[in-house]
Amino acid sequence: MSQENLEAVRAVYKRWRDGDFHSTVDLLDPHVVLVLDPRFAASIFGPSHGGNAYYGAEAVAEYTRTLLEPMRHLTMEAEEIIEAENSVLVAVHQQGAGSTSGAPIEIRYFTLWTFRGGKAIRIESFPERGVALEAAGLSE
Repeated sequence: MSQENLEAVRAVYKRWRDGDFHSTVDLLDPHVVLVLDPRFAASIFGPSHGGNAYYGAEAVAEYTRTLLEPMRHLTMEAEEIIEAENSVLVAVHQQGAGSTSGAPIEIRYFTLWTFRGGKAIRIESFPERGVALEAAGLSE
């Protein structure tokens, strides 16, 4: 595991904690894949939403815009960062409010970042710690 990858993920979540979601693009491989576990997608977008995969940096950027659009004051904070071989697992605390309703939104989940050549090639989100650790090749 590269120290640079770990520091890059820390820096991303520091910016995201402050609500800056525009600076991640440099970390992504042009062919990055974002995978949302169906249970995770349902917790964000509602029960009728299945899991999705987004292919390429532009598709990931579009997903991010879709996520940000109905929210205000959205932040994502890394509560824990765990090193794995070529990956970094992050326990995420996401908070915000609906832009029209003002209803508070707060969820916790796990995101696994996999790297090759200093770029993120795969980002996966999971609703449960055990599943995320298993995906990272780790155990409790």
